[in-house]
Amino acid sequence: MIIESRFNGPPGSGNGGWSAGVFAEAYGGDRPVEVTLRRPPPLETPLTLADGDVLDPDGQLVAQVRPAGDPPPAVAPVDPATAAAASAAYPGLRDHPFPGCYVCGPDRPDGLRIFPGRLPDGRTAAPFRAPQRVVAATVWAALDCPGGWAVIAPGRPYVLGRVAAVVDALPRPGDACVVTGELVAGEGRKAVVHTSLYGPSGALLGRARATWIALPPPPASRP
Repeated sequence: MIIESRFNGPPGSGNGGWSAGVFAEAYGGDRPVEVTLRRPPPLETPLTLADGDVLDPDGQLVAQVRPAGDPPPAVAPVDPATAAAASAAYPGLRDHPFPGCYVCGPDRPDGLRIFPGRLPDGRTAAPFRAPQRVVAATVWAALDCPGGWAVIAPGRPYVLGRVAAVVDALPRPGDACVVTGELVAGEGRKAVVHTSLYGPSGALLGRARATWIALPPPPASRP
């Protein structure tokens, strides 16, 4: 397994959703799995899977893949016009902790360009145009950032820590989809979110449950 550099999240590391999708596909099976990221997935680095542990060339643990138990529930859908209106107010257009993110970064014309904005009820929604090459990791990636933006706030960046996803079907290349997200619970630095991806007909394509972790604030500079 190699996470190509263009599938980055924070600078120098893989997007959490894409990376988790790659690891889940390597794990195989026909039941939901949960991926826990133990450190930022390295880019352009050969990774191996041994008994559900993703290891780098030095044998250091990168992630763990395990059966997920109950499948994640779906977040209620919205129509494309509502998703587009929410996306127009995407806060990441003005203040983004990782503007080069493959999934939601405004500085990535070659990315998925999923820009989730808030709905009045606190959920997030965004339109999503499926790329010309669609694999299972594409769905995992699409299910990643819309959940994070249900909790990310200015000066309060979060990163993906754990995600369990079900891919019900792949969108076709070019399909106009909608993705929704919602905050389920939060305590301290942890937030639990759900996300769902819907196809052009409104069919559910994928759903995820994830734990996001707030990054600690930078140390205060000395006068």
